[in-house]
Amino acid sequence: MTTQPTDTDCCPPSDEDFSGPTQGKAAQEEFADFAQALGHPTRVAILKILIDRQECICGELVDELPVAQSTVSQHLKKLKEARLIRGTVDGPRMCYCIEPAALRRFRTLFESILKQ
Repeated sequence: MTTQPTDTDCCPPSDEDFSGPTQGKAAQEEFADFAQALGHPTRVAILKILIDRQECICGELVDELPVAQSTVSQHLKKLKEARLIRGTVDGPRMCYCIEPAALRRFRTLFESILKQ
């Protein structure tokens, strides 16, 4: 019997600092990096799947998206580079989960822009 890894098994909590200014050039650049990562419908779909599942996903993403494995891998790489998701190696596969602190940071930056 195979067990699905839990979020903490394959995606331990990040120690990355997602704090910072919410105004100014650095905040605008950070927001633009997040927005660029979310600038493709497939990446938005991947993020939505990870948010909805709220667990580590290792291979099932390809089954839920109308694109090839290599395309999913490219989009996962972009989301990981933007720090919106975390990924770890679990044997021969990569497992992914959302990075809640990054999503909160994106929301904070977006709300800051709306308030200006």
